[in-house]
Amino acid sequence: MSFVPGLGIVKGMTLTLRRFFQPKVTVQYPEQVAPIPPRHRGRLQLLYDEWGALKCETCFQCAMACPIECIDMGGTDTKDRFHVHWGPPEQYAERREELALRRSGRPVPDPAFASFSPLDTSDLDRLLEAEEYDPARMLPILEQTQALYGYIPVAAIKHIANATGAWYAEVYGTASFYGQLHLEPPTRHTIGICRCPACSLFGGGAIRTALEQALGVPLGGTTLDGFVSLEPDDCHGENGGAPWVTLDGARQPGITAAGAAQLARSLAGPAPAGRA
Repeated sequence: MSFVPGLGIVKGMTLTLRRFFQPKVTVQYPEQVAPIPPRHRGRLQLLYDEWGALKCETCFQCAMACPIECIDMGGTDTKDRFHVHWGPPEQYAERREELALRRSGRPVPDPAFASFSPLDTSDLDRLLEAEEYDPARMLPILEQTQALYGYIPVAAIKHIANATGAWYAEVYGTASFYGQLHLEPPTRHTIGICRCPACSLFGGGAIRTALEQALGVPLGGTTLDGFVSLEPDDCHGENGGAPWVTLDGARQPGITAAGAAQLARSLAGPAPAGRA
């Protein structure tokens, strides 16, 4: 029977038609959360041996493989010789280098690690209480959190996860999915430049190069102090025969490469006194 011509197609179409008339299981995530099995692999579970010792060897492999870098490990080694830490701020290149040193038993400094700034959660607690600590209302909670702080700090994400009982990965995933939510503090200025062929023909390429050199960041990046961003813009064909360059959304007509570099250096200069 396996050699009957067309039998595989008939079996496949039969399965397709049977599935076609079955009820759909699509849910509107994250507003509607589907039931999660208790053995879902997104849930961390630490195992112990027959003597009650933790089986985790602190090899940091889970922190290296975590796609959103939400796994944070810290403590001392088994012989209490040196402190070890693994957290989201570290980068993959540093992880590979330090992993080998840690496994060899030598102490390793953590210059890349920096604790997040302390956060006053009194207003956030009142917000969570008003929302009844309901993880199903995660999007409104995050929107109101951003209204409180201007963005969504890491400390706020951890506090929300702890208060609502939602997994950190779920809170972070919701915050990073919606375009109106921001995980970084707002920048002070944004310089936009159009990359269309017409603007490039009128000197937009030279202006872009000058801006990137003056700010020290590529197009789409933000300076180290977080106060100036260089973003792509669109003139929509209204450049008027000159490169389209904007500052905080306002058109900068007649700007040249030298003028753009001077503008960028003035914005990225020393911060005014009193800024934290």
